[in-house]
Amino acid sequence: MAPATVDRPGLGATNAAPQTDGRDWFAMDLAAVLDSLGAVTGGLSDEEAASRLEHYGPNTLPRREPPSLVEIMLRQFRSPLIYLLAIAAAVSLVIGEVKDAAFIMGVLLINAIIGTIQEARAEKASLALQQLLRIRAAVRRSERVLDVDAETLVPGDVVYLESGNRVPADIRLIAAHGLEVDESLLTGESLPVTKLADWSGAPGTPLADRLNMLHAGAMVARGRCHGAVVATGADSAIGSLALDVIRSEGGRPPLVERMETFTRRIAMIVLVAAAGIAVMGVVMGRYAVTEMFMFGVALAVSAIPEGLPVALTVALAIGTTRMARRGVIVRRLAAVEGLGSCTLIASDKTGTLTCNELTVQQVRSPDGSIYEVTGQGFEPEGHFQKDGLPIEPDQATALADLARSVTLCNEGELLQREGRWAWHGDPTDVALLTMAYKLGWRKENTEELHPQLNDIPFEPERQFAATFNRHGEDVRVHVKGAPERVLDMLAEGQDAEHLLAMAREMAEHGYRVLAVAHGPAPADLGASDTPPTPGELICSGLVGMIDPLRPDVREAVADAREAGVATVMVTGDHPLTALAISRNLGLASSADEVVTGADLVATPPEALPDLIARTRVFARVAPHQKLE
Repeated sequence: MAPATVDRPGLGATNAAPQTDGRDWFAMDLAAVLDSLGAVTGGLSDEEAASRLEHYGPNTLPRREPPSLVEIMLRQFRSPLIYLLAIAAAVSLVIGEVKDAAFIMGVLLINAIIGTIQEARAEKASLALQQLLRIRAAVRRSERVLDVDAETLVPGDVVYLESGNRVPADIRLIAAHGLEVDESLLTGESLPVTKLADWSGAPGTPLADRLNMLHAGAMVARGRCHGAVVATGADSAIGSLALDVIRSEGGRPPLVERMETFTRRIAMIVLVAAAGIAVMGVVMGRYAVTEMFMFGVALAVSAIPEGLPVALTVALAIGTTRMARRGVIVRRLAAVEGLGSCTLIASDKTGTLTCNELTVQQVRSPDGSIYEVTGQGFEPEGHFQKDGLPIEPDQATALADLARSVTLCNEGELLQREGRWAWHGDPTDVALLTMAYKLGWRKENTEELHPQLNDIPFEPERQFAATFNRHGEDVRVHVKGAPERVLDMLAEGQDAEHLLAMAREMAEHGYRVLAVAHGPAPADLGASDTPPTPGELICSGLVGMIDPLRPDVREAVADAREAGVATVMVTGDHPLTALAISRNLGLASSADEVVTGADLVATPPEALPDLIARTRVFARVAPHQKLE
């Protein structure tokens, strides 16, 4: 049943409880979206927002309530071996062995105290991490834009975002300008995705392909936008995933399983042995039944290894402390031993195996020369080389036009402050600045030498960006963008088809490819608000960038393999990108060895175990498939 509508002067009709569950917002017309939300582009009123906040609750991810100190303490006694020792203490007390009973109870108490202290510290550290993740949001309410805590957002709110902002909720775009969003947190896609407010998709479109939607947790890499909140908290895409994680039953640590097996065996052996000796004493030794019963009980109690729980807890506590020094929070002591029993690592790619920082790794000049660029991430540590050797000065000169163009046609920043590198802007721009820095080019110096007169900012429909800069008495244009678009602007006499073939070859190896060019421009360009589309350009080269492996990952995977631990890559990224990374890791060598999420869906249930067992690279996998 549709909720009642309330008319508010100046704000249009709003819904006290709009329908938000189970809707394909990306497949609906914007007017229908706003109508379903009871929202208008001018935003909700303060009163309406407060009412909805009370109805929907805060915009926070679902999570289990942290256990109290008493619950953590009681958790230390949940073990079959502890139960057995408790029974032994009770029996000792009954038969008059007060010292034995006191000793066993003391052991149990010490074990519980050690475990409680370690797990309470881990819970406190985990809670502190959650507090660090709080974000703010710019929202329009009562005809004004406010900066509010993201937890107070509700469906129907109109939120404004720009470069560098984290998306606070699931949002349907109303308007977007040059918007690119990093959705690697949800999709594993290492490259920013271009978003379009006027795009419309079919029901069932995968999350990674919903171009008119922003999802909570994503980061705005470039551009600006505003849109209507369609889902918050547990109703958002990442909230749904969090619910799945909470509801799923985690695997039991191997240590717990082995201790349960050990406890059952020792209990059986002790009981059989004690009973056997008691029977032998009665039958063969002519002892009284009562006397032998007490003897058998005492024997059983003495055979229980009361020191084992403390020894295990101390060993695990030491392991937990060592992990903490490495920045790892271990919430349960038994999980430490689980790491030592691991036989297979199912790892995400983006940000785990890779740096999650685009890096230029290959440059191709128009004459076909291939240059490798060393270093990882945005810190400009590395150099250009050709055929494995550092480039000569004349080769660096040949790359000067490329370096100059990517430095001038760039909105990013790369600065060194107090001995540390800092960057801001679109990851692609920062990666290009890092590459130019390795050739000796600095943005501030280059812009001072060649002042900018005008520019054509990047827009998805253009597929390129350009700046017009002063070069002495002349004006020149510097362009970067999609190879298909930029190479189409080249002057006659250049083999655009050959350059395009080189770009396709680089893309097949998992690179994101940009073409860079420069050329003459009108001298009076500075007075024009709308500069003309560049033409008659000269190609400076092709730039291939990728999210590279972390420095020690290759060695870590090899070490794990030698230790008998297999590694599997499970990512939401594109199959070609996953294949490029897996080749470096030695996990796969051809596209036939990469299985996609669609392949998993299409595979009959009976064939899935065999497919999963022999596959080492999974790409375009949805978050819920990773959990499965």
